[in-house]
Amino acid sequence: MPKMKTHRGAAKRFSVTKSGRVKRGHAYKSHILTKKTTKRKRNLRKGAYIAAVEEKNIRALIPYK
Repeated sequence: MPKMKTHRGAAKRFSVTKSGRVKRGHAYKSHILTKKTTKRKRNLRKGAYIAAVEEKNIRALIPYK
C-alpha cells in the first residue's frame, strides 16, 4: 500500500499535541476588526481543540503529524 498524502490545507491549520488532541486556531480574526470588541479579539488569539466528533476526520487528513 502506498503512503497516504497529507492534506496540505489541513496541515497548515491543525496540529497534534503531545497528548494526542488536535489543536486549531479561531476564525473571524483577520479583517473587519473595528466592530469586534477588544475582549472578543483577545479571546480569538487563543488556540482551541477540535470537537470529539470531528477528530477522526481531521486525523485522516493529517496522518503523519
